[in-house]
Amino acid sequence: MSSRKNNPAYRVYVIELGREVLTKARFGRANPDRRDAKSCVYVGSTALSPKERFERHLSGRKANPYVRQFGVRLRPRLYEKISSFDQREAAETAEAKL
Repeated sequence: MSSRKNNPAYRVYVIELGREVLTKARFGRANPDRRDAKSCVYVGSTALSPKERFERHLSGRKANPYVRQFGVRLRPRLYEKISSFDQREAAETAEAKL
């Protein structure tokens, strides 16, 4: 068994969503302070690489429905300076802040 499985590193990642997501009323209600000049994004945390997690979203495996339908690309500049975390809870806190 690898040590990574016993002690994974959790990372925060950001996925750009297509503007078509704005046609979904539920998305609009969940993001009332959204600014028109800004891209729509999904922020998550994972023990996988951001690329692998994005691919899983797109394939429907443990996927957020907005990412599966409207996911465009990873936005590494928005998360690459955030360190990985030893605890899932710490990653989820950083995710919420971002």
